[in-house]
Amino acid sequence: MRLLLFSDLHLDTPFKWAGPVLARKRRQSLRDVLRTIASVASEVGVDAVLCGGDLYEQECYSPDTGELLRTTFAELSPIPVYIAPRNHDWFGPASLYRQVAWTPNVHIFERDHLTPVALADGLTLWGASHRAPANTDGFLEGFVVDRGGVHLALFHGSERHLLMFQESGKTPHAPFDAADFERSGIHHAFLGHYHNPRDEARYTYPGNPEPLSFGETGERGVVIATVNGDGRVVRERRRVAITEISDLEVSVTGCFSEQDVRDRVAEAGRTAPGLRRITLQGELGPDVDVRPQDLSDPTSGLIVRAGSIRVAYDLEVIKQEQTVRGQFVRDVLDSTDLSKEERHRVIVVGLRALEGRSDLEVM
Repeated sequence: MRLLLFSDLHLDTPFKWAGPVLARKRRQSLRDVLRTIASVASEVGVDAVLCGGDLYEQECYSPDTGELLRTTFAELSPIPVYIAPRNHDWFGPASLYRQVAWTPNVHIFERDHLTPVALADGLTLWGASHRAPANTDGFLEGFVVDRGGVHLALFHGSERHLLMFQESGKTPHAPFDAADFERSGIHHAFLGHYHNPRDEARYTYPGNPEPLSFGETGERGVVIATVNGDGRVVRERRRVAITEISDLEVSVTGCFSEQDVRDRVAEAGRTAPGLRRITLQGELGPDVDVRPQDLSDPTSGLIVRAGSIRVAYDLEVIKQEQTVRGQFVRDVLDSTDLSKEERHRVIVVGLRALEGRSDLEVM
């Protein structure tokens, strides 16, 4: 049996960082990717489509989103579509899942514990739903299959080991350990939650099919999984992402004017495709007045931020001066109440103030 797995599409994401024009384009790209996923399912001729949750954003969806999902999945008929809601699209009283007149080929797992659906003779899919936006217990806790054959699982959850290093900031929704699958009798689990793709012996995270934010590297797509009679799964990844995202670092060392910085940002931006986030690093000349927000252009997908930037005052020379600013630098450098970075920021602000400048802000 061949299955198509995707997860974490997040339709109607607000993209607050992008500005209104780009945000609308980004939301449309998510809709286009959904249609591409359906096209891949039809072209491959899969036996079923599995969605591991976070299909849409509960707080942001519109009736138009519901119609998009209804028609897209209806056009896949007779291919069945199985959906396991998660914390962003949780199955609650106001859930979009309750409001759409789904065609018979769409099955939404509504219970907060694993329930079975027969995919074929001797092949069972167990799925579960998040019924609240947070604090969902692990679906595998105390669970054991109650019949023979090959058993698959579909849910949105956090493998505890991956949580430590896979993606910072992820909350452990429906946590589990990899060893739980063998104990419970699940041969393979198809999962959502982590946006970085992950293929393990007993479980698969497809990752999000279209990048949502900077830092999401690697191929974005769906998984075509072939399930063998003994429960082994052979996986093939298909790219469906529309958007390219680039994370770049630009050195500002040797820049002595805002225009110098602008030129370096422009040059880096020309060499990178799609959406670009540029992080400024290095030492700026002491007279440079530059602010990352002034260099950004969200409409075109260019975001500039400050990384590790230092102002290139020669403090070793200044502290030898028998002047007010020399004494100021000596006093701050001798301070034990401030960290190294704090001392540097205080010195830069103080030196600029002594020079009568108004641009006291330090990036």
